[in-house]
Amino acid sequence: MKLHLVDGTYELFRAHFGAPPKKAPDGREVGATLGLLRSMLLLLSNPEVTHVAVAFDHVVESFRNALYPGYKTASGVDPNLLAQFDLAEEAVAALGLTVWSMVEFEADDAIAAAVAKFKKAKSVEQIVICSVDKDLAQMVDGDRVVCWDRRREIVLNEQGVIEKFGVEPESIPDYLALVGDSADGYPGIKGWGAASTSAVLAKFKHIESIPKDPKRLPLGLGRATTLVENLQQNFKDALLFRELSTLRTDVPLKEKLDDLKWRGAYPRLKTLCQELGEERIPARVTRWR
Repeated sequence: MKLHLVDGTYELFRAHFGAPPKKAPDGREVGATLGLLRSMLLLLSNPEVTHVAVAFDHVVESFRNALYPGYKTASGVDPNLLAQFDLAEEAVAALGLTVWSMVEFEADDAIAAAVAKFKKAKSVEQIVICSVDKDLAQMVDGDRVVCWDRRREIVLNEQGVIEKFGVEPESIPDYLALVGDSADGYPGIKGWGAASTSAVLAKFKHIESIPKDPKRLPLGLGRATTLVENLQQNFKDALLFRELSTLRTDVPLKEKLDDLKWRGAYPRLKTLCQELGEERIPARVTRWR
């Protein structure tokens, strides 16, 4: 069987920007939540999708904000979207899917922990991470653990990660630390662009292994000298940024593999959809508890 791990926060954002706005009878904006439900129903319509968990950022902030003040916050997020965070979790749970609601950790950490917990199970032939988040590329393992961009129908296995980023999955945190990640709010190290970072990490894998002698870098001497100087001057920042981009696999997940099997929606989904002014969704549900 395949285990599908869904980045629910990404799916909610995607629905918010892709689905038409929709107000419930009580005046609440619920378009993103309804779009998310439709997306999950489409996923479940695939016969290969049997075991699913959906991870959410219950709040945007996490333990990483204490490590680095510039890390992403809820500032700038559309209030109409923020107001649907709780509702989205409620709706997906009513659909009968396992929901991991993260407060201290992030949704990506829950997914990483699930990969670590279940990838050695003999009954799991493949883990499919449903997300486009660059951070999650570090969890890819051969063809056994892959990332799936559902919108563009692109599956990223280990070779795909190498082709896209120029480094192996284990070097993704180092790559993001040097290049920076504007979505997460940290700038990287000055001068370290994608091409030069890929070339260096493809050879040395991790930040600590990058030699101080610029002649050993697979770059022109002038360029290499500048990069080495910038890295040495900001070495602590580089290690901090890598800590920010390294996913935690110690998130406590109580579920066993069998708990992740989709057994159908709960009757409360009908009531919820009625409250949201969208009674067509229950008609698309193929299995009820």
